[in-house]
Amino acid sequence: MKIVNVVGARPNFMKVAPIMAAYRGAPSIEPVLVHTGQHYDERMSDLFFRELGIPEPDVNLEVGSGSHARQTAEIMVRFEEVVLAQRPAAVLVVGDVNSTIACGLVAVKLGVKLVHVEAGLRSFDRGMPEEINRVLTDSISDLLFCTEQSGMDNLAREGLAADRCFLVGNCMVDTLLKNLEKARQSRILEELRLEPRGFVVVTLHRPSNVDDERQLGGILDALREVQQDYRVVFPVHPRTRKMLERDALRARVAAMPNLLLLDPAGYLDFVRLCDAARLVLTDSGGIQEETTIMGVPCLTLRHNTERPVTCTVGTNQLVGNDPARILDAYHAVLSGAAGRGEAPPLWDGRAAERIVAILAERLAS
Repeated sequence: MKIVNVVGARPNFMKVAPIMAAYRGAPSIEPVLVHTGQHYDERMSDLFFRELGIPEPDVNLEVGSGSHARQTAEIMVRFEEVVLAQRPAAVLVVGDVNSTIACGLVAVKLGVKLVHVEAGLRSFDRGMPEEINRVLTDSISDLLFCTEQSGMDNLAREGLAADRCFLVGNCMVDTLLKNLEKARQSRILEELRLEPRGFVVVTLHRPSNVDDERQLGGILDALREVQQDYRVVFPVHPRTRKMLERDALRARVAAMPNLLLLDPAGYLDFVRLCDAARLVLTDSGGIQEETTIMGVPCLTLRHNTERPVTCTVGTNQLVGNDPARILDAYHAVLSGAAGRGEAPPLWDGRAAERIVAILAERLAS
């Protein structure tokens, strides 16, 4: 029983890694790994594969970057050939990137069952490309695996049959728990001369935060105050770096001596940074989940989140992107007002095992 598993961008790697490992306990399943090549930084892709122990992809479509339309179309054209050649029982996609919906469409139009891991997450913001990808992928999937109860509730409201939806936990957390001790052996703190709890980590990549010079400038205003208290470690996404190189923003960055701009970090180094940070400021979805498990306060610079359990149970707070609100939340964390939270239900490192057990049963019937 062949299952084609798709990865396309870095967030996918952490979700697929434990699934590929869990297949070893299911002899009835023959996994095939396809990398669409959507993420254009191949050096970082190779590093993540190596650090997470993911086998070399059986197929690399090498699509590269491009507009949403061009990238999605190119993935579909190339992936169709893979599905026709492999003739799998199912295609498994994860997350919400362009590869997710592109490969999902190809599968269902060829009559192949579609499996969506991390289904049901909703920000209810159709201005986010990821939200469109999530909603559409869920609507055409045969089996849907949810990380939290809100996902199950959303799918039920959207009319998805209950016998197709499963609450299994979080594969990204599987990867984190498996690698946390290894990450703590990283020498990144020593290399950057950082003391545990003596710095803050920042990541920004959402268009709503980084594509507008005024908006990004406001966030820098907040960071200017934060860096007076702590070193601010900022692994910079290529999209964000392009904006920071504009004259007006470059001068503001240069005026912050405690702001440390880095290239994007490998998985183990980045986990070590977050685990040792006083707090994390981010607009990433996955980091909201990882900081919840690590018990590190997280301020999410967005007005919504598709991962509400990280706020209700975990350490995450939605603070938007207004500088005053960011700083209010920051000072609340310093005062001890933010607790360490707890792990949401089923975020126990066994989500992938549950997924593979269900696949072995349901696809064989």
